[in-house]
Amino acid sequence: MKSSYHSWVAAVRIARRDAWRAKGRSALVLAMIALPIVGVSAADLTVRSAELSPEQKVTRQIGAADARLSDSHLTGPVFQDVEGRNTSPAGGYDKYVPGAESDPKLLPSVIPAGAQSLKDSTAHTKIRTRYGLLESDLREIDAASPLVKGMIEMKRGRLAREAGEVVATTNFLKESGFFVGSEFRARGSQTWYRIVGAYELPSELGKSEILAPPGTLLAPLDKAFQAAGVPGVVATDSYLVKVGGDGFTWNTVKALNTKSVQVVSRAVFLDPPAESEVPYIAQQKEAGYYSADRGLPTTELAVLATVVGLAMLEICLLAGPAFAVGARRSRRQLGLVGANGGDRRHIRAIVLSGGLVIGAAAAVSGTVLGIALTLGLRPVLEEYLGARFGGFTLRPLEILGIALLAVLTGLLAAIAPAVTASRQTVLASLTGRRGVRRANRVLPVLGLVALAAGAAIALYGTASRMGSTVVAGGSAIAELGIVALTPVLVGLFGRLGRWLPLSPRLALRDAVRNRGRTAPAVAAVLAAVAGTVAVSTYTHSQEIQARHEYVADLPDGVGIVSVNELGRSKDMGAVREAVTQELPLAVRADVDYISYGKPGCERFTGNEGCGRADIMRPKEQRCPLYEAKDGADAFGPAERKALRKDPRCTYNRHSAQFSVVIADEKLLTALAVTDPGSVAALKEGKGVSFDKRNVKDGKVTVRLIDNKDAVYEPGVDPKGVDKAFPVHQAPDTAEGYGLELVLPPAAAKSAGLTTLPFASYFTLDGTATSQQKQRVAARIDQIGVEAPVTIEAGYQAQADITGLALTVFAGLVTIGAAGIATGLAQADAEADLKTLAAVGAPPRVRRTLSGFQCGVVALMGVVLGSAAGILPAVGLRLVQRRETEHLMEMAGDANDKLFVPIAVPWETLGGLLVVVPLGAALLAALVTRSSGAMARREAG
Repeated sequence: MKSSYHSWVAAVRIARRDAWRAKGRSALVLAMIALPIVGVSAADLTVRSAELSPEQKVTRQIGAADARLSDSHLTGPVFQDVEGRNTSPAGGYDKYVPGAESDPKLLPSVIPAGAQSLKDSTAHTKIRTRYGLLESDLREIDAASPLVKGMIEMKRGRLAREAGEVVATTNFLKESGFFVGSEFRARGSQTWYRIVGAYELPSELGKSEILAPPGTLLAPLDKAFQAAGVPGVVATDSYLVKVGGDGFTWNTVKALNTKSVQVVSRAVFLDPPAESEVPYIAQQKEAGYYSADRGLPTTELAVLATVVGLAMLEICLLAGPAFAVGARRSRRQLGLVGANGGDRRHIRAIVLSGGLVIGAAAAVSGTVLGIALTLGLRPVLEEYLGARFGGFTLRPLEILGIALLAVLTGLLAAIAPAVTASRQTVLASLTGRRGVRRANRVLPVLGLVALAAGAAIALYGTASRMGSTVVAGGSAIAELGIVALTPVLVGLFGRLGRWLPLSPRLALRDAVRNRGRTAPAVAAVLAAVAGTVAVSTYTHSQEIQARHEYVADLPDGVGIVSVNELGRSKDMGAVREAVTQELPLAVRADVDYISYGKPGCERFTGNEGCGRADIMRPKEQRCPLYEAKDGADAFGPAERKALRKDPRCTYNRHSAQFSVVIADEKLLTALAVTDPGSVAALKEGKGVSFDKRNVKDGKVTVRLIDNKDAVYEPGVDPKGVDKAFPVHQAPDTAEGYGLELVLPPAAAKSAGLTTLPFASYFTLDGTATSQQKQRVAARIDQIGVEAPVTIEAGYQAQADITGLALTVFAGLVTIGAAGIATGLAQADAEADLKTLAAVGAPPRVRRTLSGFQCGVVALMGVVLGSAAGILPAVGLRLVQRRETEHLMEMAGDANDKLFVPIAVPWETLGGLLVVVPLGAALLAALVTRSSGAMARREAG
């Protein structure tokens, strides 16, 4: 045992000396192993540091208080979860009957006598900024109170002390263009407020919020809005309460729940009750909605383990040939070890020690860099996550495990070169002879079995419940099988050499004869390219499907401007004028809606005297699924499936603010309706219907409904006044884009309807530039109304940064692996290169041969990887096809058509097949010395 220890010490010293001598190769392998360690250690530190303790979580929510009390806005007793985030009626939603509005005196009445309390009121509105209007939250609370400590963190300036002063979050300042000292107004108000400080919410860094002393912001704004005839500020109140002692225990929380009060309790947060004591959990379990948070599910753990395993395999495939280069260049030294009494295990120990030394160096440097990277990028990471870390949390055992992973990877990468080096005879090592290598016949058989089994599993996954997981697992097994088959596949590539010119033929012959160094590099390229091709094929197919399924809001290039607040219809004229002046309009179609009730009433809500106008579809043309008292549950599965295919049950894929509008024939031009009959009907005073289910005997009935008479029961029509209009039914090819009935102004006037402007559709003479869009937005902002301008631009594919990153990664891996294989080839072929130089071969031969050697390895890996990457993509798309088909059978209507394409991204594939191998070959040729020192070729 003592002898073994000393031999390993000597082996490590030799390996350390060799690594130091070959600094370039050692740095390359170290970087390959250390880079994943940097990422994993940084990710571990980030995740652990971002995790908050229960004390930190509750402090950020309720400050130094014992609890936050808020109205659940549910009538009667409620159940809540432990953290006070979710509530539900005590009897469940099935038996829940909404009652009157919440009692504003509820919360003050439940605060214990003698307790310290603080009111926290929130609302939201739009603020005029340097760039336009910004949606922002408003808050009133005494920020100087000790109860608020820990909820907000001042960054600069001071707290607001009097009316007209506010503090704002740093995100609000960034988005608004304001700074401490700026003044602003809310839209609809003439009161100016001065920003005297900036703060942040530690768990909501991206939140835009304005904070003011109690009574100085919400009530004045509400009064100003009411005076302007627009909806006022709706404030939501909660109370921070501190009682001392044990605080709000779970029993206290449940007692408050019986009064419809929702509680966030510090005591419950820090000492949560068992699940059996939480009625909310029991209720959710009974309904089938509850799932305990017990970390990563088994499936995700399996996927994570697979990814880690494949990553280690990739590193071993890349680093293994590099260790083989070192062993080949040190074969004379290893031969001397054997000549002086060393046996095979000593040779193996020296090569393995190389993996151990570099793995250990990678572990240390990777973890140190990961820690330093996390510390240096902490502010950036916090901004990205949207929350401040609870602290810098370093778990030694996890970091040690990550470091050991690097050491293990280095050792695994050195196993194959160590075994190969130990099999060399002393004579072959000293003379530089390579000996005769027999091909491994077991590995290809195992690879073929794994390929067949993986493909079968992936095929089974397309019909399995765990489809995606099974397909991914089967694809991983099949890819490992192809990796095992790589030596045989490389041999098959050799048959192409007879048709190639001299230099590429020599490169291909050399690669095939020395499969021991070629196969790992090809396999590494294969694995990287396979992942890229799989993801690219899957995302490309999804994009084609998304483009096919895209539902346009309007015809391409057509726009709409509409007032979202119906109480501001009087401003629509100014809005239309602004759009006309700032955009290159070709046609503008002004559209009104039917106003029933007082001006400014919303469609479905509002005070007494408000109402709406709805199309009353004939009963025989309505979908039975929506007319039955129990809805779809009134029918059996077979009946539901048949009814969903009924044309009466198809649904409109477009939506509009109003289904009935008042407009002239210009609207048909904007909607690209070319039917002459529709245009003639509007000119003649008849309406145009875009849904034939609404038409009976050539007429459509519109019912004027008062909100107090509204009924929301299936099969029950609300009471109201009916107005019947003769209509022309537009052809099925004409699309109303959410509009079901267009009435000419004359028809609305003769029926005694009150109409108000709310929108304009328009077509453009050319396209609208970004500057024009900004100018019209600024003009509308000056009017002081929310009227967004939308122009249909068609389907917009999102930038596929993932696909680009994977393609770049595959290219780098390909060049790296091919470069390593080329270096190993040059080490093996040094004698041949010396012979070529001795017989007068031009200096460029060395460059040319090196370039083709690198290009051949890269091309073989890319070709095999491209073929291997198609399998998982096809499998996953087949799983989606099956799921989509099942969903359409269960819930699709007569208009649904199955479309789940499988499309190959030829541009990406072409880049990988042509650009990457060509780039690798050129790079290898450029970095190779064109001539070497004249030397005598060794005997043998």
